[in-house]
Amino acid sequence: MTYEVSDDPQRFDLARGHRWISTQSYWAEGIPFEIFARSVANSLAIGVYAADGTMAAMARVVTDRATFGWVCDVFVDEAHRGAGLGKKIMAFIKAHPDLQGFRRMHLATRDAHSLYRQFGFTDLTKVENWMEIRDPDVYRR
Repeated sequence: MTYEVSDDPQRFDLARGHRWISTQSYWAEGIPFEIFARSVANSLAIGVYAADGTMAAMARVVTDRATFGWVCDVFVDEAHRGAGLGKKIMAFIKAHPDLQGFRRMHLATRDAHSLYRQFGFTDLTKVENWMEIRDPDVYRR
């Protein structure tokens, strides 16, 4: 099967992406549609489309398009897993003209380290410099 990777916001299937992220992800379970839609609108949203136009995978890059990017919400529909779509997404991100020359690009993953290492990601350096505010129950209120 052939797939097309695109960052065209008009093609991005918000309802499908929301269903994946809100019900099948470990990082944003229960995220309300309105918040997901706002996150997509304010990011570089990437969709991977099957030949029939159905969105088969997605990712977002939260970025200022100058110095920093955070790769997130990478998700491949179960019916399309094993077709290399994660690699297609990462190759697209690495080649995207708006994502060049960054001082840093980050991501967080529980289980896909080997995929991301193929594209130059390494363990965090200077972990002691990083801080966060974490509220894991924010979508459950």
